[in-house]
Amino acid sequence: MTFSIAGRCARTGMLGTVVTTSSMAVGGRCAYARAGVGAVLTQHRTDPRLGPKMLEGLHREAPEAVLRALEAADPNLGWRQLAAIAADGKAAFFNGSMITSIAKGRVGRDCVAIGNILRTPSVIDAMVESFEANEAETLAERLVRAIEAGLAAGGELKQVKSAGLLVVHRESFPYVDLRVDLASQPLTELRFLWELYRPEAETYVVRAVDPDKAPTPP
Repeated sequence: MTFSIAGRCARTGMLGTVVTTSSMAVGGRCAYARAGVGAVLTQHRTDPRLGPKMLEGLHREAPEAVLRALEAADPNLGWRQLAAIAADGKAAFFNGSMITSIAKGRVGRDCVAIGNILRTPSVIDAMVESFEANEAETLAERLVRAIEAGLAAGGELKQVKSAGLLVVHRESFPYVDLRVDLASQPLTELRFLWELYRPEAETYVVRAVDPDKAPTPP
């Protein structure tokens, strides 16, 4: 009952994810990213422990190898749906054998999308195609447009209630970390938050790493 996409910007090195689902607080449970390493997603009977495990694995191996290792070591992985993209753009996904609903994944150019309990498999294609078509935009904007395209293509079977947008760049803290934990139209709310945050994103980084150069608020 979740659909999502992880991607990277080849120009800037940014990595990120966007996710939405019909349960609450999805942003805090399913999406993980680390600057210079990768971005990952864990969903369907979600095990949040898998996010950090996948990121640690990406320090040493390509995404496909990381997912194969988890499958071999974790007897519960058949219930999970996972995706990972590395800083070099390599990506992979995993659909557990215990998922009986429509569950699909697709690797695109600099992205990977997954979803389960979908109205139609075209939700995944719509996300990937949107991400690829908006290459001139910032990574966060591309991710938001992609998840909006997934919803427009049918989304999941239940009404979505929460969403999260996570982007990392050079620092140990996120460049963007916006969450809608419970709303009747979470992607509309996420779009609203991103539009407000977008012009301030660089300022928040400067405040942290070089406060002497941070602009003084009016």
